Amino acid sequence: MNRSGRFDAKALPLHPQKYGRMRPQAMLRSLLLTLLLGIVFFLVERSGYGFYVHPWINYMLLFFLAISFLIHRLMEFGFKNKRDKFVEFYLSTVVARLILCIAFVAVALYLGIGNAPIFVANFFALYLFFTAFEIYGLYRTLRRDS
Repeated sequence: MNRSGRFDAKALPLHPQKYGRMRPQAMLRSLLLTLLLGIVFFLVERSGYGFYVHPWINYMLLFFLAISFLIHRLMEFGFKNKRDKFVEFYLSTVVARLILCIAFVAVALYLGIGNAPIFVANFFALYLFFTAFEIYGLYRTLRRDS
């Protein structure tokens, strides 16, 4: 609401005109990556190597997709205002990702999931893969925009 008591969409915290153009292609890349990884894990399970894939792999993929969405949104705030606070936003996303990942693994282990070493190995592999993908996408964006 503005001072006259009317609803003002530009006052919303995520309004595109206020914070610059949203970049849906970055989130689309993360969605496609998650879909590709889901297909790969599905094929691995069906090809006889399913003992390398934990049954919670779908939850892990959804978790990393949600984390990617959060990271993209926070990075958009870092890219506004000619990147004055880009480093702070990037470091905050790294810390947020780490804390959320530790919490996810801790909750899963607390719930007593079966085959914990495979779970941790799958989670760590996905963590490295999504982190490398994020760094590559960020590098491309920074190189293109400089």
